[in-house]
Amino acid sequence: MTDNFFVRAIRPLRRLAAGPVDGTGRGRAWSAGLAAATVATTALTGWLSVQLYEQHEDGQRRQDILAAARQSALNFTSIDYRHYDRDSRNVLKSATGDFKEQFAAQTEELTKLVAQNKSVSEGQVLEAGITRSDERSARVLVVADSKVTNASVPSGESRTYRLQLDLKLVDGRWLTSGVEFVG
Repeated sequence: MTDNFFVRAIRPLRRLAAGPVDGTGRGRAWSAGLAAATVATTALTGWLSVQLYEQHEDGQRRQDILAAARQSALNFTSIDYRHYDRDSRNVLKSATGDFKEQFAAQTEELTKLVAQNKSVSEGQVLEAGITRSDERSARVLVVADSKVTNASVPSGESRTYRLQLDLKLVDGRWLTSGVEFVG
């Protein structure tokens, strides 16, 4: 089908280029053919440029989403009772909406609980993948490990978390609007 298209597109240009048998209109035919080819090439170049730009923008958006989700998961899985005020601020800085409100409302209680248990969790993001996204929102699945030590497990234990993070684009930044433990 593609070969047919090109054959049909080139055939009129060949006729124009050939001109009359006696050669009197040959210059005009060449000019018209050259102009048509230039217009077609320019249009094709413009279309390809737009496609390339959109592909680049989509790739950059995906990278930004994954970076924000990874950082949010790392903030969420890394806490230290000695610095919990800083750690909770990090979570809140990358949060928005109901998730931010709920986390902020529980911060005082969590601060006491973390201090009482002398909890320390060192998170590490292993994998992250976008399950859906558009220009303003995304859902990302994250697998993270952490080594958790506390009063009841002073030697520490490893934990693996599977998190589903919902993100929203707010003022040019991807922020976490929801966190759910899955699997």
